[in-house]
Amino acid sequence: MNGSFIELLALAGIAVFLILKLRGVLGTREGFEKPPIVQDRSPEQRGETKFEVIQGGVDLDIADHAAEGSDTAAALTAMKRAEPSFNVGEFLGGARGAYEMILMAFEAGDLDDVVPFLSPEVYESFATVVTDRADKGLIVEAEFIGVRELTLQEATFDPISGFGEVTVKFIGELTGVVRDSAGDIVEGDPKQVKRQKDVWTFGRTMGADDPNWQLVATGG
Repeated sequence: MNGSFIELLALAGIAVFLILKLRGVLGTREGFEKPPIVQDRSPEQRGETKFEVIQGGVDLDIADHAAEGSDTAAALTAMKRAEPSFNVGEFLGGARGAYEMILMAFEAGDLDDVVPFLSPEVYESFATVVTDRADKGLIVEAEFIGVRELTLQEATFDPISGFGEVTVKFIGELTGVVRDSAGDIVEGDPKQVKRQKDVWTFGRTMGADDPNWQLVATGG
C-alpha cells in the first residue's frame, strides 16, 4: 500500500470513532421529533383572564339598574318570576322609544296613536292640556333631538294582582316654539335646544297576553 492509501484509511477510522462517540452523547433520532413536554400552566401564568361562572349568581340584567338588596331589585326579580321573558334592559329600550312617541304626540296635540299606551287617567290629563291649547288658538311646533339621560328610579310589584310598575327618569332634548293663531311665536326659540326632565311610571300586569306597558303616572 502506498502512503496516501494508508493515510486515507486512518482518517476514515477517526471519522467512524467520532460518529460513534457523538451518538453515545446525543442519542439517535428517528422519524419526526416529538415536541418537548411542557407542564400545564394556570391561565394567569399564560397571561389569560380567568372567568368563573357561578350558577344562580347575580342577575346582571337587574344589577345593572338597581342596587343589590334594594326594594327595586326585589320587585324586578319578582316580575321576572311572574314573567320569565321580562328583561329590564329591553324594557328600558322600549321606554326610550315610548317617551319620544308619547311626548311628541302630546306636543303636536294628536293623541290618537298613543291611546293604547296611556292609562285612562294620564290620557285625560294630556287631553285636557291639548284641548286647552286648541281653545286658545295655540300651536306647538317641536322637534325631538334625543334622550340625553335615562335612569331606572324605582320598581314595585304586587304579588296578588301581578301588577308591576317601573319609574324612569328621562332627560330629553328638543327644540320648540308656541305660535298663536296668527302664526306669531309667543314662546320659545326654534334654534335653541332645551332640556326637559320627566319622571314617568309605566305599569303592566306581568304575564298578561297584552305585552304593552302603559304610562300610568307623570312627574318632573
